[in-house]
Amino acid sequence: MTEHKATPLQAYEQALADGFVEDPAQRAAVQILEQCHQALQHQAANGQGVYLYGRVGRGKTWLMDQFYRSLTVPARRQHFHRFMQDVHQRLFRLVGTADPLAKLADELSAEIEVLCFDELFVSDIADAMILGGLFQALFARGLVIVATSNQPPSELYSGGYNRQQLLPAIAAIEKHMLLVSVDGEQDHRLHQGPSIQRYWVRQAGQASVMPELFAQLNAGQASTRASLDLSGRSLETCEYSATVLWCEFAQLCEQAFAAQEFMLLCDRFEQLMISAVPALGGEQREAKIARGTEDGAVRVDAGDRELPKLALGDDSVRRFIALIDECYDRRIPVYIEAEVALEDLYMNGYLAFAFRRTYSRLKQMQLESFTRY
Repeated sequence: MTEHKATPLQAYEQALADGFVEDPAQRAAVQILEQCHQALQHQAANGQGVYLYGRVGRGKTWLMDQFYRSLTVPARRQHFHRFMQDVHQRLFRLVGTADPLAKLADELSAEIEVLCFDELFVSDIADAMILGGLFQALFARGLVIVATSNQPPSELYSGGYNRQQLLPAIAAIEKHMLLVSVDGEQDHRLHQGPSIQRYWVRQAGQASVMPELFAQLNAGQASTRASLDLSGRSLETCEYSATVLWCEFAQLCEQAFAAQEFMLLCDRFEQLMISAVPALGGEQREAKIARGTEDGAVRVDAGDRELPKLALGDDSVRRFIALIDECYDRRIPVYIEAEVALEDLYMNGYLAFAFRRTYSRLKQMQLESFTRY
């Protein structure tokens, strides 16, 4: 017997019956998702995807997840940065293929009919260069995409270098996806139950809460203070056990780790502790790259070009953002001891917009309900 799955509208109505706060913007989005669901169920030709955008805390991810759970056709749900990591790995494997993007689109459309990804956000020129051709190829093969973002398509990669590389992707999104603003007055982060402290501010001269917290979370498991091997790179740690990892910010985010290493950490550990987190961001500075240098797959043959104004520590902030994204997507709580309050963690810098999502996710981690169990 086939298991009955609630449609997006049925799931929303049930959530309201269970005490969910009514939100006209969400209801309008649910109606669009219901139409997409019904079209897929009835195998309608040329079905359109859905692009949900709006401020943080408006329930976009929750809505997309209800849609994903309703599906009976082959589908995949990924965080966007995980999706792009997979894309880069597949393209590397396809080096030498006449049209690697077409081949990749063939592979994906053979595996799934629907692709759902959370937090579509473009900050990398390499991603921008790939997405135009890839989205067009996927849509041409009938793949339906449902995505969430904090920005409308027209604002993606705004101000980014060589932004014209992303314009074909934006045009494809606007042609093949229904754009739905989910930007009601309700901040649904405020209606998610009791809180639990997972963020501390350590004043100068004050004892750290982390040793006692590690013992509490570890619950008597054997632990060690050795380094960890991550894909051939060594991660120094404060302490770790079978389920809990404790590192300082510098150990995790000021080393040359990437999203792939953070995925490995989330595969292995159930809870993460980060101590000695400094105030992030800072005064932005001018940067320039000389003519004739490489920029991903495109060679800059003439002319100097300006890079974004970056604060001194923004590379480590990018890693921190990627780490929190991965932990959030896996429902892995992160316990933080920092020099400043959460509201003051990133006050100034080029990554201020991207950090809004990180701030929202760290706020949600202060909820008792935030756990994979």
